[in-house]
Amino acid sequence: MKLEELYQQIILDAARERYGEGELAEAHGESHQVNPTCGDEVTMKVRLSEDGERFETVAWEGHGCSISQASISVMTEMIEDLTIGEFATLYEAFRSMMDSRGEELDERTLDMLEDAYAFHGVSRFPMRIKCALLGWMAVRDATDKALAARKTSKERE
Repeated sequence: MKLEELYQQIILDAARERYGEGELAEAHGESHQVNPTCGDEVTMKVRLSEDGERFETVAWEGHGCSISQASISVMTEMIEDLTIGEFATLYEAFRSMMDSRGEELDERTLDMLEDAYAFHGVSRFPMRIKCALLGWMAVRDATDKALAARKTSKERE
């Protein structure tokens, strides 16, 4: 099996598996994102740890193309138990890969991205980059909202 076929299989499997899909009661932050180009849609919810420094639970509901659904699934599995800072680093690596237009990545980035590297080929297709980034942007936004709500709550105390 060629490497490209392996990456394609990772994407197809993740799109079918839909890891993390489902409702999340008592979420600390929520973000609804839409990709009008493709029709992809996701509502991402996050619940942070008590200290607000790491993800406790991440869940999503949505629909769209295989690329968006697979990217959300892979990302959701990768960020379980990560700190907010670790996610920010991972997000920047994924974003950098999407901006690479198919250029090779350094070894450190490859290691960090794990299965998310399967989306490297998507970076050659500008119209599909939004599909791959949809869930990642939703997690960032939901996390920002959760942190802002936490800060407001502490200020009221």
